[in-house]
Amino acid sequence: MEEYQVMIQSREWLVGWGTLSLINAGLAQGKNRSGLIWWVLSLIFGPLATLVLVLLSKAPAKLGD
Repeated sequence: MEEYQVMIQSREWLVGWGTLSLINAGLAQGKNRSGLIWWVLSLIFGPLATLVLVLLSKAPAKLGD
């Protein structure tokens, strides 16, 4: 029974981590940064990537945008 509870808690943790990475990708795009790169960084570094992203200023817009 304990193993089952650990499995459920692990799954919840992974779902939260994945959700945070998607939120970070959207936040990055709102700051004119690559959503894909920040999504990958968020999968690796999680909340630390969120902190860095929040502290970064908005990047200048590209000429074609």
